[in-house]
Parts: sequence; C-alpha cells; structure tokens
Amino acid sequence: PAPAPARHLFSDPAEVEALRGSLLAWYDRCRRDLPWRTLAATEPDADRRAYAVWVSEIMLQQTQVATVIDYYNRWMQKWPTLQALAQASLEEVNELWSGLGYYSRGKRLQEAARKVVSELAGRMPRTAGDLQKLLPGVGRYTAGAIASISYGQATGVVDGNVIRVLCRLRCIGADSSSPAVIDRLWDMANALVDRSRPGDFNQALMELGAMVCVPKAPLCGECPVKQHCQARRRKLLGKPAAVPDVEDCGVGGCPLCPPATEPWDSSLGVTNFPRKAAKKQPRVARTATCVLERRGCHGALEYFIVQRPSSGLLAGLWEFPSLPLAQGLQEEKQRELLADHLQAWTGQPVVARSLRFIGEVIHIFSHIHQTYVVYSLPLDGDVTLDPALSPSRWVTEEEFHASAVSTAMKKV
Repeated sequence: PAPAPARHLFSDPAEVEALRGSLLAWYDRCRRDLPWRTLAATEPDADRRAYAVWVSEIMLQQTQVATVIDYYNRWMQKWPTLQALAQASLEEVNELWSGLGYYSRGKRLQEAARKVVSELAGRMPRTAGDLQKLLPGVGRYTAGAIASISYGQATGVVDGNVIRVLCRLRCIGADSSSPAVIDRLWDMANALVDRSRPGDFNQALMELGAMVCVPKAPLCGECPVKQHCQARRRKLLGKPAAVPDVEDCGVGGCPLCPPATEPWDSSLGVTNFPRKAAKKQPRVARTATCVLERRGCHGALEYFIVQRPSSGLLAGLWEFPSLPLAQGLQEEKQRELLADHLQAWTGQPVVARSLRFIGEVIHIFSHIHQTYVVYSLPLDGDVTLDPALSPSRWVTEEEFHASAVSTAMKKV
C-alpha cells in the first residue's frame, strides 16, 4: 500500500508518552467497575485470569456491556474454571447463552475449552499469536485482549471502539472496514500500547471509545487525550488551508484520507470520522411456525419443540416446528405446506384448515430480516415420534423458557 503521510502516524515519541500517561491516568480515575475486570485484577493464577477475560470478550462481541454482566456472573458461577466448562454439555451452554444471541460464540468457546484440556494439558496459550492459532473462535482482537490483560504481552487491540478513537485522533477517513485500513490501525495500536501496562492501556483505549469518544455526540471536552486529536483540531480551526503544510496529505493518493467525493462536513465535526462503507441490507426471509399444544398428564398445557441441526443459524437450539417459505406464497399454500411438514412429526394427517393463524413475528438477525408466520394446533393425544427425525420433546411453558431456545422463539 502507499505510505501514509506523517500526519496520520504517531511518529513523535514524546507525544506517544504523553498520550499513554494521560489515558492511563484517566482510566485509573474513571474506569467502570465490571466483574471481569475485578476478577482479572484479583486472581493470582494467570490461566484463570485468562479464562475470565476470554469469557467476557466472547460475550461482549456484538453485545452491550449492560446485557453481558448478568450472563457473565451466572456463567462464572456455573463454570468457574476452564476445566469445568470443558465437562459441560453443549445443551447446558446453549441454555445459559439463550437470549445473548450469536449462539456459535458459546459453542466455539466450549470447543476451545475442551481443546485446552485434552490437547494442551490444561494450559492456555500465552501469546496473542498462539491464542489465535490454537483456539477455535479466538480471533486477532480476542487474542490480543487475553494476551495483554492476562499475560502482560505488549500487544495492541483493535475493536470498534478503538477504530473510532484512532480514526479521530489521526483524521483517518478512508473506509475503516477495509483490510488495508484495518492493518494500519493494528500497526498504530501495537505502536501505541504501553509496554509496562499493556492490559490497562488497551482497556483504557476501549473504555475511552465506549464512554467518551462515542459514535454520536462525543464528549470532547472530557476527553483526556483531546490535545492529541486531529479531528478536534480540524473542527476548531475549520478546513485545512488550500496550500497544505509539510505534514498534510497534499492532493490525492493518501490511503488513509477521506475520498475526494466525501469532503469534510463542518456540521459533523469529529464525527466525520470514522467513515464506513454502506451497510449491506439484510436478506428478507419468511418462515411458517406452528405451536403444537396438548394437555399434559397433570392438566398443564405442554408445547412441542424440536432441535435445530448442529450447524448453521441457531445451531442446536430448540424451536417450534418450522418451515422456510418461498417469497410471495398465498396463505392457503402456506397452510398446506406447513400441514404436510407437521404430518411427519404428528404421525397422522394434518388438515390445513385446522391450523389457526395467530399472527406474525418479526426478528432481525445481523444479516436476516426474518418474519415468522405463526399458527397453532391443539392435539388430543400423544405424538408418535419418528427416531429418524431430529430430537423433540414436550415441555411446559416454564420448561420452554428454561430450554435452549432463541429470543425469536420466545417472541413466537
């Protein structure tokens, strides 16, 4: 790639030291009291620290901190060590993960725990490179977080918060999701990380993005590193001069500047950065779902649920019998297809008109705009289960909510 001009880099050692000092001092004063930080700070065993950090980082992917705290506390209470998690079943993992979303995260976490126990003699890899190479589901960011926080390796981290902070500090306006820009940001993070307190520095950088340098309406006046922020300087001074100085990018050719077609918008200020590519629209999908119900032996209503395949979307979770629908199907045809599908489960013919339409439920996955067309069907007796079909069972409402079911099915 073309070389980045000096204005985008942290090339002054004195500035780097000042930035590190200001950021760490702010973090020591202002950091949030989070359970994984407390555990990582008080646990003397490095591998147990690493496990605690690992669980938190996997849970925090795509999920807000406030949501994760309760899940994290329950997880660590149930499986306080990596060895305990390795002995758990996937069903137990899915049950605890229910509602947290992106269920493959929990599955890979358990797979990796089993690998550490069975193939690595119970010892966690100690470097970011080995963590990423040896543990399924551990990417570059998670490996850097574990290695720096738990083992003191002077390696940087780059997540969404760090991308936003670095792009504003150095006016990086190229597409921040592009591989070339991401590589540059990793280079910057590795150059900036404090050698004596790498874990605290990385957490401070992420905390700054989460609490101060937020996507909209950033609190620039409260920022501990505002004197190093080029986006803020640009906001205060207005557009750069027509004749750039020696540190400016000149005309075109800079791989980190905003494209010429997207000039600085003075009304946005520092939120001109980072620039992102247009978000891909989610795929639209429709699914017919039937809630089969019966009266159990004690008179309570019971519902029939089946287990999804072990791979793909919502792998291994339980759901009401469901059938993907082609776009544009008339309701009469939907009923007929669903009735045919249900016949395999009930072992008896299902009349399409006996399905009662309940309504539609919309659930947005990261890449799918899913509509569930919901029907119900009361049954008189038991269902003859075909062993060739997926696992299935009858559950009460209480048992349903305690099972490994998705948020979408709870909506249904």
